[in-house]
Amino acid sequence: MSFGEKLRNLRKSERLTQKQLAERIGVAKSIVSYYESGHRYPSYDVLVKIAHVFHVSTDYLLDMEKRRVLDVSDLPEESIAVLEVVANALRGK
Repeated sequence: MSFGEKLRNLRKSERLTQKQLAERIGVAKSIVSYYESGHRYPSYDVLVKIAHVFHVSTDYLLDMEKRRVLDVSDLPEESIAVLEVVANALRGK
């Protein structure tokens, strides 16, 4: 999946408009459109901002990592344990 496709999918999964995402990462709405269409790629600084908005790694965005990481650092240990049980059940373990 291309960077633009990943960005569009992440944006839509968070129910953000291109304008809302643009405001969060400090670019114009048209730039987000260019990213999603594959006509432009973000600078390093903007790439990091996008990763923070969606709680993913830059490697994931650049398709260097095939797995998606979920940031649970702000959850209590009990909630993290529940998520681990659910994830393992979905994996069939």
